[in-house]
Amino acid sequence: MGTTAELADELLDLMFTQAPLGATVYGVPGYDHLLPDYRAETEEAARARALDIADRARALPEDDDPVTRAVVIQQAQTVVDLIDALGVEYTITDSFFAPAGELLSIMPTTVLSGPESERAYLDRLAAIPDFLRRVAERHLAGSAAGRAPVQHLVDAAVAHLDRYLAAEEDPLARPAGGEEFTTRRERLLADVVRPAFAAYRDVVAGIQGRSEDRAGLSHLPGGDVAYAALARVQTTTGRTPEELHRTGLDVMAGLAHEYAELGARVFGTSDVPEVLERMRTDPALRWTSEDELITAAREAVTRAEQAAPRWFGRVPEQRCRVEPVPASDAPGAPIAYYSPPSADGLRHGTYYANTYRVQERFRYQAEAIAFHEAVPGHHFQIALAQQLTELPMLRRVAHVTAYLEGWGLYTERLADEMGLYSDDVARLGMLAMDSMRAGRLVVDTGLHAHGWSRTQAVDYLLANTPLALVEIENEVDRYIAAPGQALAYMVGRLEILRIRSAAEGALGERFDIRDFHDVLLGGGPLPLAVLDEVVSEWVRTRAA
Repeated sequence: MGTTAELADELLDLMFTQAPLGATVYGVPGYDHLLPDYRAETEEAARARALDIADRARALPEDDDPVTRAVVIQQAQTVVDLIDALGVEYTITDSFFAPAGELLSIMPTTVLSGPESERAYLDRLAAIPDFLRRVAERHLAGSAAGRAPVQHLVDAAVAHLDRYLAAEEDPLARPAGGEEFTTRRERLLADVVRPAFAAYRDVVAGIQGRSEDRAGLSHLPGGDVAYAALARVQTTTGRTPEELHRTGLDVMAGLAHEYAELGARVFGTSDVPEVLERMRTDPALRWTSEDELITAAREAVTRAEQAAPRWFGRVPEQRCRVEPVPASDAPGAPIAYYSPPSADGLRHGTYYANTYRVQERFRYQAEAIAFHEAVPGHHFQIALAQQLTELPMLRRVAHVTAYLEGWGLYTERLADEMGLYSDDVARLGMLAMDSMRAGRLVVDTGLHAHGWSRTQAVDYLLANTPLALVEIENEVDRYIAAPGQALAYMVGRLEILRIRSAAEGALGERFDIRDFHDVLLGGGPLPLAVLDEVVSEWVRTRAA
């Protein structure tokens, strides 16, 4: 049967064998030569193994490391739910949410440390034709079974692949190595990899997708069941799509008074539609250059780093870097994202800010996004988790989106408590990000459970957030491509706030925010119910 720790290691091996690019991101050795195997029979075997691990974990005594036991069970069920959702069949898009896009996004960030890692990278390059052929076979099988992708995203994926094939510098050639490695890599890229991408591009271009009017999973066979499972995976709760939709509407309504208050100070009006329109159209609020955006992001991160010791007992050993999203990825990339450090220390945690069409993007967003993605958001959580070497590796790298993104969104409001926002314009950015995350609950469920069209989703966000059209369109395309993922943010933040409020109420003057944050970040990523129990135990200990 094995101990809880042994089951955690067994499950992690299964997860990294399924998703070896994730192992490379975290610097976990032994998987760097592999690519995902999307054959249906391989996934079925992985599904059976995950169910077996979950059953064996449930059979263990509940007092045998109960936190790790709960994580193993939840993560094993996640493996099953993701396989059952058949995402590889209909996920074709121009971002890292799609199999080919993930490869082009992650492989260029690989850091090579010597001959062994060079050989692994070459093996991974050589595996790309089989990888793309199997992905293409699953796309075609999905389309034949009525699970076609969205045509708009198919077109975007083809454009992305065309940009890759036309690029003078291949992003897969970025990892630097020795002379022999470089020679072999160039030969592989020219003779094997690029022809495979060209063949995959032609397959994708030949797929007839569904219209934007039928963008959500509810329009696919079994889509309602798949979406309910994906909502469970991403929120780690049993809340239904309808409950999540209503929560989003309620949070959105609650933001109105804050917009009115800040709007009166910044624009001289408390009329919320007028405030949103000013935020969207005032040219003074837009960036003038890529350098200006990146400089502002770096300044916000530095300010947060300086304030952090007053709010956290532990801080990461490495600082967070700030870089622009690579130009080849930028058109389909989100506003910003974080790339975690590798456990071996070879790659630093990096916050990537999107400078594509920079003059259409708004400066008021920069600080809130930097606090979320970098400090004290994802960088603190992920880098600190990697330092928890006393825990099983699964506990350090578990992909619990509601915890990860809930923490990131929590830190946007925490930054205001910390005095990090430079002015009321930047606080409007905090509200803008809040309304986007509330809008995600409404729009994601609208698309995938209520049958909304892409246009309906875009129109809702235009009416209820100040985001630029380019960002709204990117956001909606992301929700279409990654059903349920966007639900995690606001659900996670609301639960963390509820847990904090309960702890403050129970402890009164004995509540210490530094200790509370250390508890939240001291156990690795946790399902929300497990996080609640961990904090409750901390409260009981402090109150005794």
